[in-house]
Amino acid sequence: MPVFAYKALDPKGAENAGTLSADSRAAAVEQVMQQGFVPIVVQERAEPAPAPAKKNVPLGRVPQAQVEAFTREMSNLLGAGVPLSRALNIIIRETSQAATRAQWTAIHDDAVSGSSLADALGKWPRTFPKVYVAMVRAGETGGFLDMVLAQISDFQAREQDLKGKVKAALVYPMVLATLATAVVIFLLTYFIPRFSGIFHDFGGSLPVLTRAIVTASELVMKHGGMVLGAAVLLFLLLRRALASDSGRRAVERIVLRTPLLGMVVARFALIRFFRMLGTLLGAGVGLISALRVAKEAIGNQILSDTVGVAVEEVQQGASLSKSLSKSSQLFPPSVVEMIAIAEETGRLDKELQRISVSFEGDLDRRLRMLVALAEPLLLFVMAAIIGVIVVGMLLPLFQLQELIH
Repeated sequence: MPVFAYKALDPKGAENAGTLSADSRAAAVEQVMQQGFVPIVVQERAEPAPAPAKKNVPLGRVPQAQVEAFTREMSNLLGAGVPLSRALNIIIRETSQAATRAQWTAIHDDAVSGSSLADALGKWPRTFPKVYVAMVRAGETGGFLDMVLAQISDFQAREQDLKGKVKAALVYPMVLATLATAVVIFLLTYFIPRFSGIFHDFGGSLPVLTRAIVTASELVMKHGGMVLGAAVLLFLLLRRALASDSGRRAVERIVLRTPLLGMVVARFALIRFFRMLGTLLGAGVGLISALRVAKEAIGNQILSDTVGVAVEEVQQGASLSKSLSKSSQLFPPSVVEMIAIAEETGRLDKELQRISVSFEGDLDRRLRMLVALAEPLLLFVMAAIIGVIVVGMLLPLFQLQELIH
């Protein structure tokens, strides 16, 4: 008769494990339930070990909203004293999406099989980034996992709010740019060809500007597919260049040197870095490890390099404020002074969080200013392009009398 190993919860929620003999797995589950237990895992010992759960997961990425819900609910359940395995079971039951349920189930199976929650989460790097896993590991080690998950949940909410502000600020400029492109395409494919026919019937020499516009219109009309293909190829080449380290650094260097835009990018990086570093330190992660993880959250390689130098100096014994003072573009002198005081008073994690909140308001104001400047600039560029096309097509009309004669 096959032998089955099981793990189950007793009526008080405590975890129990054991073995029993049964004709089938269903019979083994029934025996476990007859003992008053809630079965978690029932597995036949004679069978080979199952393939890792990760391979059985349906294709599809877990949405960020699902990760946030997982983090928040885990924090609430663990804070209420619910055991880890039971908390995972509850979350699995409440999940309806197939890919998400499969991942949560795989994490549950790893956790009840003896792996730490951090190790179980670390098998899914697309869902749980390194900083998430590092914070969970610190919480498990220190015995305050529920508090760490609450901090992660708060961090995720603030991060999404900040990204939402940036995206909202870019909506109107993108709409204007799209509208300008559509108008130019309309003029080149509909408006200009009709004028071109009139000019051709009358004959005569056209102004240079008019000929250039007509040539551009004919190029789009006759070779529109080739023009589109060239644009797509240019986009792919640019994307490939940005994927390389040198290309990405070159673009980031140009952006950082751009007036106002460079300051906005630097402020965004500072907020993400300080918020991440403060959250990690508050979760009990060591300063050196926290700096290395938070460095990855900056999102800009040029600025990340400057922080990397600071990490090396801190590792050699220098203070954090002194190390960061050498990167004035990312860390203004006033911020460095606040960090120095926080180091002296032992409130570094709280001060970093406070600075990130303060600078988030400053970033919001700068974003509004950037959009306020971008709107008239885009309108001016759009009006200039359309004006040049219209003037170029009207110039020959002033010569119609000469052309007729």
